[in-house]
Amino acid sequence: MDRSELIAQIPGLRRYARVLTGDAWAADDLVQDTLERACSKWRLWTAGSNLRAWLFTLMHNQFANQVRHSMRQSNTGRMVDMEDVKDELIATDTGLDMALDLHRCLMRLPQDQRAVLLLVSLEDMSYEEVAKITGVPLGTVMSRLSRARTRLRELMEGNPDRAAALRTVGSKPALHRLQ
Repeated sequence: MDRSELIAQIPGLRRYARVLTGDAWAADDLVQDTLERACSKWRLWTAGSNLRAWLFTLMHNQFANQVRHSMRQSNTGRMVDMEDVKDELIATDTGLDMALDLHRCLMRLPQDQRAVLLLVSLEDMSYEEVAKITGVPLGTVMSRLSRARTRLRELMEGNPDRAAALRTVGSKPALHRLQ
């Protein structure tokens, strides 16, 4: 593995880690863990294969392992969907710009949808690469991407209630009732 090839992948890994974790410090830790794992497991990488996909797969699996580990370690804590507690969250009126609003909306997407959306849209990966990285079938990648785009569009338009209804209803006949 050429060191310069590995270094060239760091910006993409940082973007993906930032969206996965939603926190700059946690993202940097995740990138560090991923790079450490890549260096310790470099013999598992097949020379000539897609280094980028291999690194993103390592990161995705590392993140999934961290989430599982934190769930086991937390006796009293539990994962909470932001949609379930959105009325309890207090937002300050700071005049956030579009980039921060987009980030907020991205963080409201389920993690699996957010990961697929980022890998396809921001990292410009093919559906096949994303399927390999996330370990799900190609059709699942396409479905998650479609749902993520629809939900993100609704959130960005400022209609989270409709986005939640689209997510839970999910059938075309019910969509006309929302309009």
